[in-house]
Amino acid sequence: MLVIQPNCRVQFTAEDVDFIIATLGRGVGDAECLVRLLADEETRDLILDDERLFRALLEHRGCLRVSAQLYFYVMVRQVLRRTGITDRAVADYVAEVLAEFSETERSRLRVPGRAEALDYFFEMLAALQSADDHTRFHIRAHIGNQSLFLSGIFPDRIRARAERKGFPDLGYYESLGQANFRMASDHRLARKHGLNDVFATLSERFHETRLALNDMAERLLSVGEPEVPVGVLLKAGLN
Repeated sequence: MLVIQPNCRVQFTAEDVDFIIATLGRGVGDAECLVRLLADEETRDLILDDERLFRALLEHRGCLRVSAQLYFYVMVRQVLRRTGITDRAVADYVAEVLAEFSETERSRLRVPGRAEALDYFFEMLAALQSADDHTRFHIRAHIGNQSLFLSGIFPDRIRARAERKGFPDLGYYESLGQANFRMASDHRLARKHGLNDVFATLSERFHETRLALNDMAERLLSVGEPEVPVGVLLKAGLN
């Protein structure tokens, strides 16, 4: 069981750098300067906050040759800033969750002693009852991540299922995500991985974070058919 880390900003590819230079640079001199600035953590973060990058990613049509890490970080950072969530580590973590969960297999929870992955919340909650301390932390983090991913990217689907079939509504996802992020934030493993503050913020600001992702998802869905899953749209645009 791997712990998702807020490390999108250290996974950028050569094509990401080329995209940033093409978007922000104006000549050979600017390109060389941007490469040097991107190597510095502080100036890199300022560059990634540039509104022009967000617009370029959002408005691009056709094949977009950037990594999922760059794409999601820039998008998430911008929508979270507009809600008053300014911690870059939180944006980075949420972006990495989206990058991981856009691949179906990576979104599945596998725990020791179980042959099959846990795909549903009721299975995860039941597994908490017999799990050891280490595994409980991973389960709680996964529940928080999955609650945020589903309610943030697929709110209309959740609403429709709740109205038509009596499935849990968005309030359930929010409560579940908040509670599990809060309990995960107090765990010693959260401190070990430097995630206690990130989890605490996501617990306290789950609603605002979910709404920010809803806004992002609406923008992304505007480039394709409404019924096409966001993950499919993103992979079609990123590959």
